[in-house]
Amino acid sequence: MSERVLIELLYGQGAHANTLGCVEDISLDVAGRLADGFTHSIWQLVWHMNFWMAYDLKRIRDEKPAYPTHASESWPADAAPPSEEEWRRTIAVFRDLLAELATLAGSPPDVLSQEVGATHPDHTKRSASLLAVLWQALAHNSYHIGQVVMMRSSLGAWPPKGGGDSW
Repeated sequence: MSERVLIELLYGQGAHANTLGCVEDISLDVAGRLADGFTHSIWQLVWHMNFWMAYDLKRIRDEKPAYPTHASESWPADAAPPSEEEWRRTIAVFRDLLAELATLAGSPPDVLSQEVGATHPDHTKRSASLLAVLWQALAHNSYHIGQVVMMRSSLGAWPPKGGGDSW
């Protein structure tokens, strides 16, 4: 049996905002702007989520990626993407990485229970099964998608074209 709830939450069903819908229709201008009270732009947040999803997928494939020596390595330096093409590419990578995580979440229980190799000392302090790594990726993305929603609202760009709750 697959982890149906995990797959649904990766895409923002249930109590979560639509993960892809929160970023797909954002203009280049909005993606690169800093909202009051936020230290990163939407583009930086999506790039950061891509960084960590790609990192986790490399861990899962036992490619032993190097753990960043500083958190700044997982963020782009500039608030704005260098071009419309780069922003669209960042969204496409986001979509593809989510799909890869969702595919893994559909794995049978014996695969989901397999341990993922540690690449940082902290990894040895908690469960590192495939399922645990997938839930951690979901929690990380959920946190940052919440920031995207708040930033969009602050920048007057909420709700997305596909709809979204406005409280």
